[in-house]
Amino acid sequence: METKKLYRNSKSAVFGGVCAGLGEYFNVDKVIIRLAWSLSIIIGGVGLLAYLIAWIIIPLDTAPRY
Repeated sequence: METKKLYRNSKSAVFGGVCAGLGEYFNVDKVIIRLAWSLSIIIGGVGLLAYLIAWIIIPLDTAPRY
């Protein structure tokens, strides 16, 4: 069984690749993750701080860009 690792997805990144990486890790469409994160930013503002922290903590994937 392969161990899943959390990385920021550089191939389908919009702002840093955090949402794309989370969507890939949890096997959820990245658009749903982006919508949920956007709502958390609009409603409470906590999402922005969490996104910035995730951007710093989660490593970028090493896959080549084509």
